[in-house]
Order: sequence, then C-alpha cells, then structure tokens
Amino acid sequence: MEILIKKFNELSNIELYEILRLRIEVFVVEQNCIYNDIDGIDIDSYHLLIKDNSKIVAYLRVYQKSQNEVSFGRVLVSNSNRGKGYAKKIIEEVLVFIEKTYKNKTIVIEAQTYLQNFYECFGFVIFSEEFLEDGIPHIMMKK
Repeated sequence: MEILIKKFNELSNIELYEILRLRIEVFVVEQNCIYNDIDGIDIDSYHLLIKDNSKIVAYLRVYQKSQNEVSFGRVLVSNSNRGKGYAKKIIEEVLVFIEKTYKNKTIVIEAQTYLQNFYECFGFVIFSEEFLEDGIPHIMMKK
C-alpha cells in the first residue's frame, strides 16, 4: 500500500485520468447522480490517493474552504476494494495531513447522511439539518 498526497499539478496524466474515472464510476454511475464533477476545486486542492499494486484504491481531495475552514470531499473507495479498511485509512491520513498543513482550522464536510456514524467515529458532529445535494441526502459536519 502506498499513500500519496499531491497538488493538482503534481498528478500524472494517468493518475488524473484514474481519479476522474473512479469519481464518475462511484458518484455518477453507481449512485446515479448527474452532477458537474469538474467544478474548479481540484486545481487548488491536495489529492490524497491510496494505491495498491500501482492502482488507486481510495481517493479524496482536500481544500481550504474559507480563512478558518478546510474541507475534504469526493471520498471514495473503488468498488472492488470495499470492505478492506481503505475508507478508515484514508480518513485517518487526511486528518493527520490537515492537522500538519492547516493548523487550528475547523474541518467542515458535506457528508452523505448514511455515513453519519462513520464520520462521528472520527470526532465529527452534525451542525445542519439534512439537505439534498444533487438528489442525495447530506448533512454538514465539523471537527
């Protein structure tokens, strides 16, 4: 297992292609959610990848949301690698990275509602009512 954290311009063409392919596979095809994935945020984000045998098995992006807030999103584990602990590992890694890189900033995320308990295990708390984001129930959480 290899853990990489890269700025957008550090991603290889192959890595970027694989990231976009996985995001479409999970969020557009699997979750049947038509949305604009290429939203301009990637360019100013850090991209955290977990690779196994040179293939991306888990991914997320991290970005500064405001002066006092940082966020991460597009969290995914590839279909064939679920149930192997990659989701837990990538969240542990991003929390360490945020603490080192964005000291003393509040972490704010838009979590799919069904993942509430998962994020609560990492110390996140809900601070919004449930809302629909691209037709999928979400909640705002912070740490």
